[in-house]
Amino acid sequence: MVIHPPVRPPRIVDFLCTEGPAAPTPTPAPSQPSSVALTQDELKRVAAYKAVEFVESGMVLGLGTGSTAKYAVDRIGELIQQGKLHNIVGIPTSKKTHDQAISLGIPLSDLDTHPVLDLAIDGADEVDPCLNLVKGRGGSLLREKMVEGACRRFVVIVDESKMVKWLGGSGLAMPVEIVPFCWKFTAERLQGLFGEYGCVAKLRTFGENCEPFVTDNANYVVDLYFEKEIRDLKWASDSILRLAGVVEHGMFLDMATTVIVAGELGVTVINK
Repeated sequence: MVIHPPVRPPRIVDFLCTEGPAAPTPTPAPSQPSSVALTQDELKRVAAYKAVEFVESGMVLGLGTGSTAKYAVDRIGELIQQGKLHNIVGIPTSKKTHDQAISLGIPLSDLDTHPVLDLAIDGADEVDPCLNLVKGRGGSLLREKMVEGACRRFVVIVDESKMVKWLGGSGLAMPVEIVPFCWKFTAERLQGLFGEYGCVAKLRTFGENCEPFVTDNANYVVDLYFEKEIRDLKWASDSILRLAGVVEHGMFLDMATTVIVAGELGVTVINK
């Protein structure tokens, strides 16, 4: 399986290098295969449009962030403009999605006003066989986890390249949002925590001068790369969050209720 990098990723430079219970088995419901090969962007759009079929008038929606979620937000705005959806309230997971929703005329609110959401739709960077996720390579993991953890149903939309055997198995980043204060100290502790798994911690940067990437919450991101599978994801999650200086991590464990996968054989809907 070929794993494609996320769209417009921030530049990453090396910082330093060193060496739960299983979820229910998902049941796929594939659509009819297409006779025309689709590009990755077209597959993303197909998955996003399928997810929007779950949206009903009167819902409070979590609006995801990223190249795949963008198609879903566009579609929701289109249906509102066409009069096919009414009384929709969106809660965005990033400043970028906020601006997109405003431009489409989607009414917005926040978790203070709506602490329970009907549905959230978002993409993912990785999905394992138990529907655990890696998210946040776009840098919005904290707000995504806050919003998507407050919804009754969380629909994840991906193309088939995002399906992996284990989290981190793509060889790409497992993001951790941290406070800027003494970030090197925090990065060293994160790397040391997973030394037996061949973990490498890297500060996410951007631009010619390699400035630290700054999240919407004015924090930094340290990306973790693993050579070996972490079998106890709950231990990994708890261990990361116990480190002072860590704000949140990009493992979304046991949160997705539905994953929609678009691939060469069509669309597959996997329910938890």
